[in-house]
Amino acid sequence: MPRRADPVLTAGAMRAAEKALIAAGTSVDELMRRAGQGAADYVWRMTAGRPVTVLCGPGNNGGDGYVIAGAIRARGGDVAVVAAAPPATDAARNARTAYTGEVRDPGDDRHGDVLVDCLFGTGLTRPLEEGHLALLQRLASAHALRVAIDLPSGIDSDTGKELNDGLPRNDLTVALGAWKPAHFLMPAAAKMGALRLVGIGVEASDARARRLSRPVLAAPGAGAHKYTRGLLGVVGGGMPGAALLAAQAAQHAGAGYIRMLSDQAAGAPADLVVDPAPLSDALSDKRLSAVLVGPGLGRQAAAVERLALSLAIARPAVVDADALMLLTPRLVAERTAPLIVTPHEGEAKALEQAFGLIGTGSKPERALELATVLRAVVIAKGPDTVIAAPDGRLAFAPPATPWLSTAGTGDVLSGIVASRLAVGTEPFEAACQGVWLHGEAARLAGKAFAAGQLAECVQAAYAACL
Repeated sequence: MPRRADPVLTAGAMRAAEKALIAAGTSVDELMRRAGQGAADYVWRMTAGRPVTVLCGPGNNGGDGYVIAGAIRARGGDVAVVAAAPPATDAARNARTAYTGEVRDPGDDRHGDVLVDCLFGTGLTRPLEEGHLALLQRLASAHALRVAIDLPSGIDSDTGKELNDGLPRNDLTVALGAWKPAHFLMPAAAKMGALRLVGIGVEASDARARRLSRPVLAAPGAGAHKYTRGLLGVVGGGMPGAALLAAQAAQHAGAGYIRMLSDQAAGAPADLVVDPAPLSDALSDKRLSAVLVGPGLGRQAAAVERLALSLAIARPAVVDADALMLLTPRLVAERTAPLIVTPHEGEAKALEQAFGLIGTGSKPERALELATVLRAVVIAKGPDTVIAAPDGRLAFAPPATPWLSTAGTGDVLSGIVASRLAVGTEPFEAACQGVWLHGEAARLAGKAFAAGQLAECVQAAYAACL
């Protein structure tokens, strides 16, 4: 289980959560004070006494900006407010009235070290008007550092879509109340910089979406042996290197016994058991806890047969790589055992076509549709990674290092996930744990690593969770 489940809320869910707080007796002005004061703490740490400009829009995000500016001013900071438009909500007007500093008009030629973007936040669904966009771009170029409050202006909070071209990149984004999908979805995530969260009292314990966090894992019990820790069968194919990478990663992710099911595993390490028996015989071992199929499988007729055999047994399975391009409704129609699939964007499109899906909508929506039709947990991987379960649960992975964009790292991920599944972890949690371990291993691997080096870092990532 995760150490804590930070909810990820859509714009509609966030509005509902705020309404619940208001109905329970917390005023909008108090919520704005909590948000602004909390965000000001992060801005203050970044500024270190340097001049700050706060760009305030007409809505409640602008109201947060007036609170932030007031808090910095009260600490003796050099702060100026630029108002893109007059306040248009009661709470924003109250915050503007309470702010005792100077408010400058949009034409002011303000330069400084830190720009705080409070133009628009959660709920924006249309592009910024030309004047607002030009003002934001001009101020961003005139400041060395940029901080977005709640979300960068011009971002759709539910989809991560950029509503305008030419939006500036931020060094820090301070989310208010709860995380939003856009904090973790491309292309918006590339504009965020570091991410921080300010709580305002929102309670969303029943939220179906969460931010991925470090899992709590366990060491083997005193009476454990290799079979009680889980036996994972890694199905090899025509290109054994990918399957060997997956098996190497799996060895470090918790399962006690990794067995390569292949007659083409030359160069396998001495501590990896290779079973060259016909696959149907190898899969008949009742001690198998889970199966991984896909890395290096190939796409020939023999590969289809190996995939069908792997899915025909009543064992949890992870399907990755080549197997995703071969997967059809017929192959999973009779399955009742847990299934996890790990598509990147191209493989997701192939699955959507094979299973009769249109493939439109945001990445979370598409992942949930695939999860429903496959009756499987879907790890929709890439620069942004979303995990979806058939019951509607979602998890958003924090941005991982772009050094993962190298051959073989997906095989490492599938090996980690399959190892977590083999130890008996519930499929959605196994997927979440695997994605977190993969990202942490990449962080530990540093820069310009190869997939084999990434696999070796899984051990240290696992140790961080004990």
